[in-house]
Amino acid sequence: MGVHCATRSLVMAAVLVVAASSLTGAQSTGPAKGKSSAAAFTAPRTPWGDPDLQGTYTNKDESGIPMEKPDGLSTRNNDQLEDSEFAEIVRQRNQQTAERAPLAGGVTGAGPTHWYENYNAKNSRLFLVVDPPDGKIPPETADAKRRAQARADARRGRGEADSWEDRSLYDRCISLSVPGSMTPKIYGNSYEIVQSPGYVAIRYEMVHETRVIPLDRRPHVGDVIRGYMGDARGWFDGNALVVETTNFNPNVNNRGASDSLRLVERFTPVGPNTVEWSVTYDDAKTWTKPWTFEMRLTRDDTQAIFEYACHEGNYGLRNILSAARAEERAAGK
Repeated sequence: MGVHCATRSLVMAAVLVVAASSLTGAQSTGPAKGKSSAAAFTAPRTPWGDPDLQGTYTNKDESGIPMEKPDGLSTRNNDQLEDSEFAEIVRQRNQQTAERAPLAGGVTGAGPTHWYENYNAKNSRLFLVVDPPDGKIPPETADAKRRAQARADARRGRGEADSWEDRSLYDRCISLSVPGSMTPKIYGNSYEIVQSPGYVAIRYEMVHETRVIPLDRRPHVGDVIRGYMGDARGWFDGNALVVETTNFNPNVNNRGASDSLRLVERFTPVGPNTVEWSVTYDDAKTWTKPWTFEMRLTRDDTQAIFEYACHEGNYGLRNILSAARAEERAAGK
């Protein structure tokens, strides 16, 4: 996304080039093996008594995991695969990541490949969707299909870069919303959790947004107030931090969800440096039933949250639009 922080590229260059060179030797940590570890681990407490989740986390090792269960896995789930089979799947994913990397930045100008953090990912699972048990996102409702057709009709005759408004909020350096800010990207995969009495804040490296989440069970804001990150409310359920988010801005294209979308996240510490994060999509206007996906967050307090200087020197969006105009002139000739 344009010319990002130069300091970031210098710091990451040596580390990531080495990672890329050793790609085929990737070692997996093995697929997720259920929730017994979550029940056994007791998180430390803050001075005021809440479970202490504070620290800097990364999701980069979850890069490359498909959202839904691949059809070739038949009836197997995340708990039913030999370690050697799982390691081979992860090795193939990492190889594909390396092959795609030179193309990834070509679309938006996302920088040189030595910035990228998703090489050599040590995946924790085979796929992300855990509910329904078949690992597939539930079918869309008739209303969801109608809305999708209406959006397509409204765009008929337009190109992908007729205007800056045709590009995503991400292309425009505005927002990745939720859960987009939580899921792996080619870089910028760190976030910091900070707690105080009555509040939890999550600061994201990618797009550099911050969510401030009150824990006092106050009601959500009125329906007319809509934000790119939605309106979040949180509470603790045992060790786990639960966050319910509603009131999303309609320009957030969250898998075609309606304005009734309700997201419920759970941050469950399962070890001193590991959190299992899940998010449930609850939107009866869009899917026939709620569905959930999850992934692993790894704490690494040596990893700084770097500046996300997307607007400063951002040639990506300008070049996307100017290239589209050049193509039109060429077609006209």
